[in-house]
Amino acid sequence: MPDGTTRPSALIHTVYGEFVRRLGGWISIADLIALMAELDVDGPSVRSAISRLKKAGTLLQERRDATGYRLAAAMEPVFQEGDRRIFHSLEPADLADGWVVAVFSVPESARAHRHQLRSRLSWLGFGNAAPGVWLAPARLLPDARRLLARLGLDGYVHLFLSAEYAGFADLRTAVASWWDLPAIEAQYAAFSDAWRPALHRLSPPGRPDPPNRPDPAEAFRAYLPMLTQWRRLPYLDPGLPESLLPEDWNAGPARALFTELHRLLAEPSLRYVEKVTGLSPVPQETVPQEPS
Repeated sequence: MPDGTTRPSALIHTVYGEFVRRLGGWISIADLIALMAELDVDGPSVRSAISRLKKAGTLLQERRDATGYRLAAAMEPVFQEGDRRIFHSLEPADLADGWVVAVFSVPESARAHRHQLRSRLSWLGFGNAAPGVWLAPARLLPDARRLLARLGLDGYVHLFLSAEYAGFADLRTAVASWWDLPAIEAQYAAFSDAWRPALHRLSPPGRPDPPNRPDPAEAFRAYLPMLTQWRRLPYLDPGLPESLLPEDWNAGPARALFTELHRLLAEPSLRYVEKVTGLSPVPQETVPQEPS
């Protein structure tokens, strides 16, 4: 269940990304309120969050048999990128693959774009090496290109691929200054502490399969806030090479926990949403897959 700090808009974002996209991209406001009531989010809070998402261009109001909201077409690439990051969690990169380096210079007349660039590169998982210089493992280049182009920021940025670090500081020490590794570890620890008990209830240690099969409503009540908490972590963590990480780096156990909970809870949660909404899955080119 949500701990009271998860915003209703974040939960609704997850409802659309994980379920509504599979069911045609539209849901009535009444059904959405019913789903969110399972998470102790009241109707006024749902309507307020929907209003903000509509204002942001994420949702569009559309009346079918009832008043509801569908995803804006422009959001599909955003959710597709999310699928790649969230459901195919990054294992540590190979140091030999090198780095993508982003260098930008924004004139004072466009300083709002400077802040946006910093925040979006940070959100993608880039580390800040120096003013206007950001870097990440090379495999994040496609994500960076797509995001910067979509936001119209590509005119301010130069992207480079670099094969190796050539000095002078110790690379592991430098990396620890470019990324806030303790903050990332703290997020992984918070996730594991919050959701390990749920896995133990569903699949007690030492007990052979099959695990306890949760009631669909129970699965939904656990899965939605669990996924909402998780989906930020693959962006905070760029998947740095293992040789550059602390020896007790806790990302692996957290990823394993998420993967197992996804395996146990995703399908019954979808069945519950189908039951509440009366909607049926439709073919889609891109839907969330089992985490790798």
